[in-house]
Amino acid sequence: MVLKESNLKNVKAELDSAISYQIDDRLPAVIHLAESCNYEVEHTNQVTRLALCLFDELSSLHNLGPRERFWLQCAALLHDIGWIEGRKDHHKVALKIILSTPLLPFESKERLIIGSVARYHRKALPDPRHDNFASLTPEEQQIVRILAALLRVADGLDCLHQNRVRDLTCKITKKRVTMVCTVKKVIPNESLVSLKKADLFELVFQRELILVYKKSRHD
Repeated sequence: MVLKESNLKNVKAELDSAISYQIDDRLPAVIHLAESCNYEVEHTNQVTRLALCLFDELSSLHNLGPRERFWLQCAALLHDIGWIEGRKDHHKVALKIILSTPLLPFESKERLIIGSVARYHRKALPDPRHDNFASLTPEEQQIVRILAALLRVADGLDCLHQNRVRDLTCKITKKRVTMVCTVKKVIPNESLVSLKKADLFELVFQRELILVYKKSRHD
């Protein structure tokens, strides 16, 4: 199946609306795979946009570069493809698909890193007892932890699948990260739901995550 050019343009336009990034020539293959798995386009694009925003906002904490940023982008675009086999264990199915599909032009180690980030977007945290994680070097394991932490938070910010967060900024101190999310309408206790996926983030960055929702001035 040939990737629909309009879909690639839509993804690029949505991501470009909030952040700038360089398109890797392998991105169309990633989107092709997501399409073949009937991914939820709006939610996936929102989670990807937020994950990359977080990556950029927290660059002083993780010190990762363009290569890892692209891995995060790929993992975010593919994090829910396991739904093609149902909700149960869809994070594990995503890893399985990423490792085995002929549609992705990645070598085995990149597949494992991207697949592991997607796998850890929910449920269990990265664990050396997991075969996929144990196969990575200590440095690669830390990259997976960092990227999965960002993806979990981004997914939590769109837990209602309503694309509510329009923009976000982060203030970093020694003990906490305060994330200010701009939304059309503030919903009471929404941060309590979103923070359920902050566990890995707080473990990796050794800081409490504080979420603050602010009403957009343009509404």
